[in-house]
Amino acid sequence: MPTAMEKHQITVRARGLRKTYGSFAAVDGIDFETRSGECFGFLGPNGAGKTTTMRMIGCSTPVGEGELRVLGLEVARNPREVKRRLGVVPQEDNLDLDLSVRENLDIYGRYFDLPRATVRRRAEELVEFIQLREKIDVSVRVLSGGMRRRLLIARALMNEPGVVILDEPTTGLDPQARHLVWEKLRQLKGQARTLLLTTHYMDEAEQLCDRLVVMERGRIVAGGTPRELIRDNVARDVVEISAEPEVRRRVREAYAGKVAGAEMLEERLLLFTDDAEDLLHDLTGRKLDHLELYARRATLEDVFLKLTGRRLTE
Repeated sequence: MPTAMEKHQITVRARGLRKTYGSFAAVDGIDFETRSGECFGFLGPNGAGKTTTMRMIGCSTPVGEGELRVLGLEVARNPREVKRRLGVVPQEDNLDLDLSVRENLDIYGRYFDLPRATVRRRAEELVEFIQLREKIDVSVRVLSGGMRRRLLIARALMNEPGVVILDEPTTGLDPQARHLVWEKLRQLKGQARTLLLTTHYMDEAEQLCDRLVVMERGRIVAGGTPRELIRDNVARDVVEISAEPEVRRRVREAYAGKVAGAEMLEERLLLFTDDAEDLLHDLTGRKLDHLELYARRATLEDVFLKLTGRRLTE
């Protein structure tokens, strides 16, 4: 079991991290730290800078300016050593379909010059961990999408990394497969590893991330736990209003300054409040024509609307 000290060690540290392409700043002077035993999320719309940040951490893109350390090593000076201590679960499925589960793990282990006995032992341990023991000698080609995602996670763990990069780890999976992947990722946090996550699924970020940052135009615009981000940027509840544009405009004007915030979408108006029941009662009393009301808890998606004016998938 990891010690208390191991669970709180700084694993990735960035100070003034910047990456430019000509006059365009893909990453524009960001600061963050991650610790062992946590899942840290990088979230933002496409083009926000999160992928470039992850690529610099993973040593697939050279660091531009600023400081970036991974597991105590300066990335700009020690890229090969950093790579040896990282695990990477890519968004794309790049497994060798003509090989078995065991063979995929064996070949990957050899990239790290691990002894054959160590590779065999770790392969056996990892197929147990990802619940693919009965598939170890089966061709990857016949595995389901969820099984392949779990195998990608197992492969990333062959070198026993301290930091695991997860790029959209459950894209395209059905709900049951996603939940099984989530279960395995939570177990990794208990092993004092750091998980670095990008995802377009808001429920995934809320389920897995202990902390996260929201990026927009190369900068970090907010950070904290999912609960802190919701509390500090929107409100506890959201009332969604469907009505004609003119009606929604009038409602927004009527509640200006009376609610925590409002966002006008293409077909809906969102009103943020700490008391949805009271707001619903007040709206109903106004007897507006053709008004459809729906109350729910605020989510990270609402935080994105507030901070960036866009949805995460845009």
